Amino acid sequence: MLDLSQLRSFIAVEETGSFTMAAERLGLGQSTVSQHIQKLETTVGRKLLSRDTHRVGLSSDGEAMIGYARDMLALADRAERHFRAGDLRGRIRFGVSEDLVNSQLPLILEGFARSHPSVDLELTVALSGPLFQMQDNGEIDLVLAKRRLGETRGALLHREPLVWLARDPDHALMQVPLPLIAFPSPSVTRSIALEALNKAGVAWRISCTCGSLSGLTAAAKAGMGVFVQPRSLAPTGLREIPTGRLPELEDVEFVLVERRGADKALTSALSEEIMRKAINLRAAP
Repeated sequence: MLDLSQLRSFIAVEETGSFTMAAERLGLGQSTVSQHIQKLETTVGRKLLSRDTHRVGLSSDGEAMIGYARDMLALADRAERHFRAGDLRGRIRFGVSEDLVNSQLPLILEGFARSHPSVDLELTVALSGPLFQMQDNGEIDLVLAKRRLGETRGALLHREPLVWLARDPDHALMQVPLPLIAFPSPSVTRSIALEALNKAGVAWRISCTCGSLSGLTAAAKAGMGVFVQPRSLAPTGLREIPTGRLPELEDVEFVLVERRGADKALTSALSEEIMRKAINLRAAP
Protein backbone atom coordinates (compact mmCIF):
# COMPACT_ATOMS: atom_id res chain seq x y z
CA MET A 1 0.00 0.00 0.00
CA LEU A 2 1.30 3.44 -0.90
CA ASP A 3 2.05 5.81 1.99
CA LEU A 4 0.39 9.24 1.78
CA SER A 5 3.32 11.01 3.48
CA GLN A 6 5.67 9.59 0.88
CA LEU A 7 3.34 10.69 -1.90
CA ARG A 8 3.21 14.23 -0.48
CA SER A 9 7.00 14.39 -0.49
CA PHE A 10 7.10 13.03 -4.04
CA ILE A 11 4.66 15.68 -5.29
CA ALA A 12 6.50 18.47 -3.44
CA VAL A 13 9.83 17.47 -5.00
CA GLU A 14 8.25 17.36 -8.46
CA GLU A 15 6.64 20.79 -8.06
CA THR A 16 9.67 22.57 -6.57
CA GLY A 17 12.37 20.67 -8.46
CA SER A 18 14.40 20.48 -5.25
CA PHE A 19 14.63 18.27 -2.17
CA THR A 20 15.58 21.32 -0.10
CA MET A 21 12.59 23.41 -1.21
CA ALA A 22 10.26 20.44 -0.87
CA ALA A 23 11.42 19.97 2.72
CA GLU A 24 10.86 23.68 3.49
CA ARG A 25 7.38 23.54 2.00
CA LEU A 26 6.38 20.48 4.01
CA GLY A 27 8.09 21.55 7.22
CA LEU A 28 10.28 18.43 7.20
CA GLY A 29 14.00 17.74 7.22
CA GLN A 30 15.64 17.18 3.84
CA SER A 31 16.76 13.73 4.98
CA THR A 32 13.14 12.82 5.77
CA VAL A 33 12.01 13.83 2.28
CA SER A 34 14.85 11.80 0.76
CA GLN A 35 13.84 8.78 2.83
CA HIS A 36 10.22 9.17 1.71
CA ILE A 37 11.29 9.12 -1.94
CA GLN A 38 13.59 6.14 -1.44
CA LYS A 39 10.86 4.15 0.32
CA LEU A 40 8.31 5.04 -2.35
CA GLU A 41 10.68 3.93 -5.11
CA THR A 42 11.32 0.71 -3.21
CA THR A 43 7.59 0.09 -2.82
CA VAL A 44 6.83 0.49 -6.53
CA GLY A 45 10.12 -1.01 -7.67
CA ARG A 46 10.84 1.84 -10.08
CA LYS A 47 13.06 4.92 -10.24
CA LEU A 48 10.72 7.89 -10.07
CA LEU A 49 13.09 10.88 -10.19
CA SER A 50 15.98 11.93 -12.40
CA ARG A 51 18.58 14.49 -11.37
CA ASP A 52 20.88 16.93 -13.15
CA THR A 53 23.09 19.74 -11.87
CA HIS A 54 20.20 22.24 -11.75
CA ARG A 55 16.94 20.46 -10.98
CA VAL A 56 15.28 17.24 -9.91
CA GLY A 57 12.73 15.99 -12.46
CA LEU A 58 10.51 13.01 -13.13
CA SER A 59 11.65 9.82 -14.81
CA SER A 60 9.27 8.17 -17.28
CA ASP A 61 7.90 6.05 -14.44
CA GLY A 62 7.65 9.17 -12.29
CA GLU A 63 5.51 10.80 -14.98
CA ALA A 64 3.10 7.89 -14.68
CA MET A 65 3.15 7.93 -10.88
CA ILE A 66 2.53 11.66 -10.39
CA GLY A 67 -1.05 11.49 -11.63
CA TYR A 68 -1.88 8.57 -9.34
CA ALA A 69 -0.21 10.35 -6.41
CA ARG A 70 -2.28 13.50 -6.89
CA ASP A 71 -5.49 11.50 -7.27
CA MET A 72 -4.82 9.52 -4.08
CA LEU A 73 -4.05 12.64 -2.02
CA ALA A 74 -7.09 14.44 -3.41
CA LEU A 75 -9.30 11.51 -2.44
CA ALA A 76 -7.79 11.36 1.05
CA ASP A 77 -8.27 15.12 1.46
CA ARG A 78 -11.91 14.91 0.39
CA ALA A 79 -12.58 12.14 2.87
CA GLU A 80 -10.91 14.08 5.67
CA ARG A 81 -12.80 17.27 4.85
CA HIS A 82 -16.10 15.39 4.75
CA PHE A 83 -15.78 14.22 8.34
CA ARG A 84 -14.41 17.41 9.85
CA ALA A 85 -16.02 20.21 7.83
CA GLY A 86 -19.15 20.43 9.94
CA ASP A 87 -17.14 20.85 13.15
CA LEU A 88 -15.10 23.90 12.13
CA ARG A 89 -16.57 27.29 13.02
CA GLY A 90 -15.33 30.78 13.75
CA ARG A 91 -13.73 33.67 11.87
CA ILE A 92 -10.34 33.86 10.18
CA ARG A 93 -8.65 37.03 8.96
CA PHE A 94 -6.79 36.29 5.73
CA GLY A 95 -4.37 38.65 4.00
CA VAL A 96 -3.31 38.00 0.41
CA SER A 97 -0.85 39.74 -1.88
CA GLU A 98 -2.32 41.96 -4.59
CA ASP A 99 -0.53 39.85 -7.23
CA LEU A 100 -2.70 36.79 -6.59
CA VAL A 101 -6.15 38.39 -6.56
CA ASN A 102 -7.10 37.61 -10.15
CA SER A 103 -5.32 34.28 -10.46
CA GLN A 104 -5.16 32.11 -7.35
CA LEU A 105 -7.49 33.83 -4.87
CA PRO A 106 -10.84 32.78 -6.44
CA LEU A 107 -9.75 29.13 -6.43
CA ILE A 108 -8.65 29.32 -2.80
CA LEU A 109 -11.85 30.97 -1.61
CA GLU A 110 -14.10 28.62 -3.56
CA GLY A 111 -12.49 25.51 -2.13
CA PHE A 112 -12.36 26.83 1.42
CA ALA A 113 -15.98 28.00 1.43
CA ARG A 114 -17.14 24.66 0.10
CA SER A 115 -15.17 22.66 2.67
CA HIS A 116 -15.88 24.93 5.66
CA PRO A 117 -19.23 26.64 5.14
CA SER A 118 -19.57 27.69 8.80
CA VAL A 119 -16.28 29.64 8.88
CA ASP A 120 -16.49 33.41 8.33
CA LEU A 121 -13.69 34.98 6.31
CA GLU A 122 -12.35 38.52 6.71
CA LEU A 123 -10.27 39.21 3.60
CA THR A 124 -7.57 41.88 3.20
CA VAL A 125 -5.84 42.45 -0.14
CA ALA A 126 -2.70 44.61 -0.06
CA LEU A 127 1.03 44.65 -0.76
CA SER A 128 3.23 42.21 1.11
CA GLY A 129 4.84 44.80 3.41
CA PRO A 130 1.59 46.27 4.73
CA LEU A 131 0.13 42.77 5.15
CA PHE A 132 3.05 41.71 7.34
CA GLN A 133 2.75 44.93 9.35
CA MET A 134 -0.94 44.31 9.94
CA GLN A 135 -0.16 40.77 11.03
CA ASP A 136 2.46 42.05 13.47
CA ASN A 137 -0.24 44.33 14.87
CA GLY A 138 -2.52 41.33 15.43
CA GLU A 139 -4.97 42.30 12.67
CA ILE A 140 -4.45 39.32 10.32
CA ASP A 141 -4.24 35.61 11.18
CA LEU A 142 -2.78 34.18 7.96
CA VAL A 143 -0.85 35.92 5.18
CA LEU A 144 -0.10 34.69 1.66
CA ALA A 145 2.47 37.07 0.21
CA LYS A 146 5.95 37.58 -1.23
CA ARG A 147 9.33 37.87 0.45
CA ARG A 148 12.81 38.62 -0.87
CA LEU A 149 15.56 36.04 -1.11
CA GLY A 150 17.36 35.63 2.18
CA GLU A 151 14.35 36.50 4.30
CA THR A 152 13.11 33.77 6.61
CA ARG A 153 9.60 34.84 7.53
CA GLY A 154 6.94 32.23 6.78
CA ALA A 155 6.80 28.81 5.15
CA LEU A 156 8.07 28.72 1.58
CA LEU A 157 5.56 27.81 -1.12
CA HIS A 158 7.37 28.66 -4.32
CA ARG A 159 10.32 30.59 -5.72
CA GLU A 160 9.48 32.60 -8.82
CA PRO A 161 11.56 34.63 -11.32
CA LEU A 162 10.68 38.27 -11.85
CA VAL A 163 10.53 39.61 -15.40
CA TRP A 164 10.40 42.98 -17.13
CA LEU A 165 7.16 43.50 -19.09
CA ALA A 166 5.90 46.11 -21.55
CA ARG A 167 3.25 46.52 -24.21
CA ASP A 168 5.96 47.33 -26.76
CA PRO A 169 9.43 46.52 -25.38
CA ASP A 170 11.32 48.26 -28.21
CA HIS A 171 9.41 51.51 -27.74
CA ALA A 172 9.73 51.41 -23.94
CA LEU A 173 13.49 50.83 -24.06
CA MET A 174 14.04 53.77 -26.39
CA GLN A 175 12.86 56.20 -23.72
CA VAL A 176 15.39 57.92 -21.44
CA PRO A 177 15.04 57.87 -18.53
CA LEU A 178 13.35 54.45 -18.51
CA PRO A 179 9.67 54.82 -17.51
CA LEU A 180 8.79 52.40 -14.72
CA ILE A 181 5.28 51.40 -13.62
CA ALA A 182 5.35 50.27 -9.99
CA PHE A 183 3.49 49.64 -6.78
CA PRO A 184 4.08 52.31 -4.10
CA SER A 185 6.66 51.73 -1.37
CA PRO A 186 7.06 49.45 0.44
CA SER A 187 6.88 46.99 -2.45
CA VAL A 188 9.03 43.90 -3.03
CA THR A 189 8.95 44.15 -6.82
CA ARG A 190 9.55 47.92 -6.80
CA SER A 191 12.58 47.59 -4.52
CA ILE A 192 14.11 44.81 -6.61
CA ALA A 193 13.56 46.72 -9.87
CA LEU A 194 15.07 49.97 -8.59
CA GLU A 195 18.05 48.22 -7.04
CA ALA A 196 18.76 46.42 -10.32
CA LEU A 197 18.48 49.61 -12.38
CA ASN A 198 20.64 51.63 -9.98
CA LYS A 199 23.29 48.92 -9.84
CA ALA A 200 23.46 48.84 -13.66
CA GLY A 201 23.51 52.63 -13.92
CA VAL A 202 20.24 52.79 -15.87
CA ALA A 203 18.42 56.12 -15.53
CA TRP A 204 14.77 55.71 -14.58
CA ARG A 205 11.64 57.57 -13.57
CA ILE A 206 8.39 56.34 -12.04
CA SER A 207 5.83 56.99 -14.77
CA CYS A 208 2.89 55.52 -12.85
CA THR A 209 2.31 54.42 -9.25
CA CYS A 210 -0.76 52.49 -8.10
CA GLY A 211 -1.55 50.12 -5.23
CA SER A 212 -3.83 48.04 -7.46
CA LEU A 213 -2.54 45.41 -9.86
CA SER A 214 -5.40 46.16 -12.25
CA GLY A 215 -4.40 49.83 -12.27
CA LEU A 216 -0.76 49.05 -13.00
CA THR A 217 -1.76 46.59 -15.70
CA ALA A 218 -3.93 49.25 -17.35
CA ALA A 219 -1.01 51.69 -17.32
CA ALA A 220 1.32 49.10 -18.83
CA LYS A 221 -1.21 48.20 -21.52
CA ALA A 222 -1.52 51.91 -22.27
CA GLY A 223 2.20 51.94 -23.10
CA MET A 224 3.24 54.09 -20.14
CA GLY A 225 6.38 52.11 -19.40
CA VAL A 226 7.88 48.85 -18.16
CA PHE A 227 6.38 46.76 -15.38
CA VAL A 228 7.88 44.05 -13.14
CA GLN A 229 5.91 40.95 -12.13
CA PRO A 230 6.51 37.27 -11.33
CA ARG A 231 6.68 35.46 -14.66
CA SER A 232 3.71 33.14 -14.02
CA LEU A 233 1.54 36.10 -13.01
CA ALA A 234 2.34 38.31 -16.01
CA PRO A 235 -0.89 39.95 -17.24
CA THR A 236 -2.09 39.11 -20.72
CA GLY A 237 -1.42 41.77 -23.33
CA LEU A 238 2.10 42.49 -22.08
CA ARG A 239 5.32 41.10 -23.55
CA GLU A 240 8.37 39.94 -21.63
CA ILE A 241 11.45 42.02 -22.40
CA PRO A 242 14.21 39.70 -23.69
CA THR A 243 17.09 38.81 -21.39
CA GLY A 244 20.03 41.18 -21.57
CA ARG A 245 18.16 44.33 -22.56
CA LEU A 246 17.55 45.35 -18.95
CA PRO A 247 19.36 44.30 -15.74
CA GLU A 248 18.64 40.83 -14.42
CA LEU A 249 16.13 40.71 -11.55
CA GLU A 250 16.42 38.49 -8.50
CA ASP A 251 13.73 35.91 -7.78
CA VAL A 252 10.99 36.33 -5.20
CA GLU A 253 9.47 33.74 -2.89
CA PHE A 254 5.81 33.21 -2.09
CA VAL A 255 5.23 32.29 1.56
CA LEU A 256 2.50 31.48 4.06
CA VAL A 257 2.80 33.18 7.46
CA GLU A 258 0.63 32.26 10.46
CA ARG A 259 0.18 34.70 13.32
CA ARG A 260 1.24 33.41 16.71
CA GLY A 261 -1.81 32.97 18.87
CA ALA A 262 -4.22 32.56 15.95
CA ASP A 263 -6.77 29.73 16.01
CA LYS A 264 -4.67 26.81 14.84
CA ALA A 265 -7.58 24.78 13.50
CA LEU A 266 -8.73 27.67 11.30
CA THR A 267 -5.29 28.67 10.02
CA SER A 268 -4.42 25.03 9.31
CA ALA A 269 -7.64 24.51 7.36
CA LEU A 270 -7.05 27.56 5.18
CA SER A 271 -3.36 26.75 4.80
CA GLU A 272 -4.22 23.29 3.53
CA GLU A 273 -6.60 24.77 0.95
CA ILE A 274 -3.89 27.14 -0.22
CA MET A 275 -1.43 24.26 -0.50
CA ARG A 276 -3.90 22.35 -2.65
CA LYS A 277 -4.90 25.22 -4.93
CA ALA A 278 -2.09 27.76 -4.98
CA ILE A 279 1.07 25.89 -4.14
CA ASN A 280 2.19 25.51 -7.75
CA LEU A 281 2.24 29.20 -8.62
CA ARG A 282 4.04 28.43 -11.84
CA ALA A 283 0.75 27.20 -13.21
CA ALA A 284 -1.11 30.44 -12.44
CA PRO A 285 -3.02 31.81 -15.43
